[in-house]
Amino acid sequence: MNDTTRPDLPDHLSIDPRSKFHVPAVFEHEVGIKFNEKERTDVEEYCISEGWIKVPHGKALDRRGNPMLLKLKGKVEVFYK
Repeated sequence: MNDTTRPDLPDHLSIDPRSKFHVPAVFEHEVGIKFNEKERTDVEEYCISEGWIKVPHGKALDRRGNPMLLKLKGKVEVFYK
């Protein structure tokens, strides 16, 4: 696959389609996220400049049935696989 057809990865990205940080064009390709030098596959949202990710907290759900998210701070790197 040619790298020129992929959109640039944004500084802040969310997988929730209702979020203003959701970019559908990015999700047409597989995105990898490294947090503190370890690859994570459970990330719901990230921000590179502020250095945090949001991940589901166990099986807990909020009142709308969405997973409760835990914000973790550290070094965030994103890349296309």
